[in-house]
Amino acid sequence: MMKIAVFDLDGTLVDSAADIHAALDRLMAGLGLAGFTRPEVIGMIGDGVRALVTKALTARDQPFDEAALDAFTADYTAEASAQTRPFEGIPAALDALRAAGWRMAVCTNKPEAAARKLLDDLGLAGHFAALGGGDSFPVRKPDPQHLLATLAAAGAAAGQAVMIGDHRNDVRAAAGAGVPCIFAGWGYGPLAMAEGCPVAATPLDLPGLVAAL
Repeated sequence: MMKIAVFDLDGTLVDSAADIHAALDRLMAGLGLAGFTRPEVIGMIGDGVRALVTKALTARDQPFDEAALDAFTADYTAEASAQTRPFEGIPAALDALRAAGWRMAVCTNKPEAAARKLLDDLGLAGHFAALGGGDSFPVRKPDPQHLLATLAAAGAAAGQAVMIGDHRNDVRAAAGAGVPCIFAGWGYGPLAMAEGCPVAATPLDLPGLVAAL
């Protein structure tokens, strides 16, 4: 049976907080508003770009603005890989999973265009059979249909899969889809978000953990 490992992107495959932070601060500066600290930005990551911009504007007592969302999305997409890099150990873990017979996919709440550009720029795109972005389907994580649609795009089913992510959205999407989940302990989400899932302390723990499922 084909095996497929589905990865979250931000905070799991790549350390993207610096570029998200920079783009968010540029948006705030353009609106005459104060920027954010890195921990504040990390706390906003995980629910998609609309939620990110909404949280940022709310934190500055501003209403949501569609033009601000469009401006952030365009600016961030253009600069998505300026400082972003794979987490240490990710390339080696992906190679080890492939050697062990695993196919791979990405299921992220980041818009698809930005996610594709980022994976291309970092030389990671060739590892993945499918990419389900935050705007690829009518729903996004934690809705399990986002994960299931990504699996379908990869020609796989829930019974063949494992989800790997650093946020409760990953854990809950996997649970709803009937897919086992491994929590990325190196990522942005606190360990409490694992909600009982096995925790990988580093990417290099992944091959052993998925083999044990």
